Amino acid sequence: MATPLVAGLSVAAAALVGRTALQQYVKYMARGPSGRAFYKGGFYAQMDRREASLILGLRESAGEERIKDAHRRIMIANHPDSGGSSLIAAKVNEAKDILLGKRKKGGPVF
Repeated sequence: MATPLVAGLSVAAAALVGRTALQQYVKYMARGPSGRAFYKGGFYAQMDRREASLILGLRESAGEERIKDAHRRIMIANHPDSGGSSLIAAKVNEAKDILLGKRKKGGPVF
């Protein structure tokens, strides 16, 4: 009589452990290859330094060379002439201009 009860509890425990492991695996895979979670949200109406640094993947206090290197790397992957999005390219250019101080916090570029 105790054997079916023990077997049932063992199956239930194994199912619970398996469910938890599967949930953790899905969370891990959603974080991406770098292990960091991606920014989940759209663009602001007016870009600020924080959003510009998020787009380029830099700190707000990054130097000019790092900003230019990040801009070049992202533009190679997203340039409209090579199949990328013109909106993304415009936002990347706007982010570079804001971080380099070439454009004030006015309206959008386009």
